[in-house]
Amino acid sequence: MRRAIALSAFGVGATSPNPPVGCVVLDVEGNVVGEGYHRRKGEAHAEVHALTAAGERASGGTAVVTLEPCNHQGRTPPCRQALIDAGVARVVIALIDPTSREEGGAVRLQAAGVDVELGVLEDEARFVIGPWLSALKSGIPYVHWVYVTDDDATLDVDRIAARFRSEVDAVLTTDGGLEEGVPNSHSPDVFSLPMTVGAAPAAVLTDMFSRGVRTLLLSGRSKLANAMADEGLVERISCHIPRQPASVGPTTSGRHHDVPEGFEVTGVTLADKYVRLNLSKISPDEGLRTARFT
Repeated sequence: MRRAIALSAFGVGATSPNPPVGCVVLDVEGNVVGEGYHRRKGEAHAEVHALTAAGERASGGTAVVTLEPCNHQGRTPPCRQALIDAGVARVVIALIDPTSREEGGAVRLQAAGVDVELGVLEDEARFVIGPWLSALKSGIPYVHWVYVTDDDATLDVDRIAARFRSEVDAVLTTDGGLEEGVPNSHSPDVFSLPMTVGAAPAAVLTDMFSRGVRTLLLSGRSKLANAMADEGLVERISCHIPRQPASVGPTTSGRHHDVPEGFEVTGVTLADKYVRLNLSKISPDEGLRTARFT
């Protein structure tokens, strides 16, 4: 399953509105005979790629997949039927798909005589697919805000944000432009409609979600980014603090070091001339952190 989780991450930023999923197929003796991941909307899903690689060796074997195989005919045939047709005897699943149609792929697999195991490394699988699940639950994209605390270092923001572009569907720049995160991975109409100037932050995000955007990167500090954070619409922050002398007194130079209210530090990294604070929104449910990219 950890191998499948790693594979699933190759689809991050390019599969929306579909989820990033990974799959590993084992033969009857437990040898890996096929691997796959969902690369892009409209293309084959992870299970189909893995089964294609495995060929006849999948018969009687096991498929390990990070998300419940789909149970409906969309742009591609249902993956649960592909597994049944391949003669797979067992399917191991990390997470149930909240978008499953009817009774779900797992139930249909069981009805066909396939042994199904659920919840394997569920929490670990969420590190990749969690933002997609969060977006489905909220109806707005999962928002990651990247900024530098020093107002004099704004020229570095684009360079720093570039490190995270491949993880998201879209990037909202400081001038209000909406750009594709992974080039040529989405339909042109996703980015062809201008955002309404002065619209409420929640309305902006709802509009993006309706176009298929499930993950959004806020690049730099802006009025809109601050408003999204103030309204609790940001899930993850990468706050970059510039290197400074070992002893510094009170300053009014524009530096803002405090962790925003409602967030907690989940990691600290030295990044070139900056210290990066990784911050995650504190969930109202028992103080648990929301799922996030690593």
